[in-house]
Amino acid sequence: MSLKEKLKGRIETWELELIPRSYDVVGEIAVTRLPEILEHRSSLIAGTIMEVDKHVKTVLRQAGPVSGDFRLRDLEFVCGERRTETVHKEFGCLFKVDLKECYFSPRLSHERMRIAGLVKPAEVVVNMFAGVGSFSIIMAKQAKPRKVYSIDINPVAIRFHRENVKLNKVENVVEPIEGDAKRVIEERLTGVADRVLMPLPEKAYEYLDWARAALKSEGGWIHYYGFEHADKDEDPPEKVKDKVSEKLSSLGSRFEIPAARIVRAVGPRWYQIALDIQFQHQKHL
Repeated sequence: MSLKEKLKGRIETWELELIPRSYDVVGEIAVTRLPEILEHRSSLIAGTIMEVDKHVKTVLRQAGPVSGDFRLRDLEFVCGERRTETVHKEFGCLFKVDLKECYFSPRLSHERMRIAGLVKPAEVVVNMFAGVGSFSIIMAKQAKPRKVYSIDINPVAIRFHRENVKLNKVENVVEPIEGDAKRVIEERLTGVADRVLMPLPEKAYEYLDWARAALKSEGGWIHYYGFEHADKDEDPPEKVKDKVSEKLSSLGSRFEIPAARIVRAVGPRWYQIALDIQFQHQKHL
């Protein structure tokens, strides 16, 4: 039985219509996005979530959008055990995370697996925005890369990332690196990668030059993520594709974009877009 079905008859019909269709479950923690007008119903709704999802031990309310350089959520405790740390299981991997201190989205699970399926044996990968290591570790477990350099600027995320590397026994493949991806690539990762991952839509366009610089001179792949607004008559992936193509062309890159797709809707007419960009032989910046 769904949350809304379980709540029928327990709250007003107009209130039921305002409850979001879904909520995130990370490990034993559920995160809801209840509107303020339903704040007086928070405890009832949270308790019902725990009835529907028996393994959920804590319910938090996201009171605002993901924000800041560390992509953190504004979380309020609602019900259950008072904590923000949990262990999330995904495709045979374990991810320890503190949702108040680190960004993690279970809604990207299929995208993480899709990228892992593209990685070829013995590749070197640079993940520019790694968080607690979800993309990097799934890649290391599901494919056979030689090395994954896994960068993040959030020191707490990197601390959890290092724990997760040990938890999943991929120390010989994944190397967590604390720092800004621009500086890390300039100092030690220029020209090393067969594949570069950019799973931070807010910053990816700004960092494209450095993603390109991380690729080997013979070329490789960049997996780019961006947010885009599109009206009814517009194609969101094409809008991102055009914007990125214009920038890469201005850098003198030889490339093609064989895949451009919507990963998910993130708001009314707002979308998260993924581009798979293939580069031919290039000169480094």
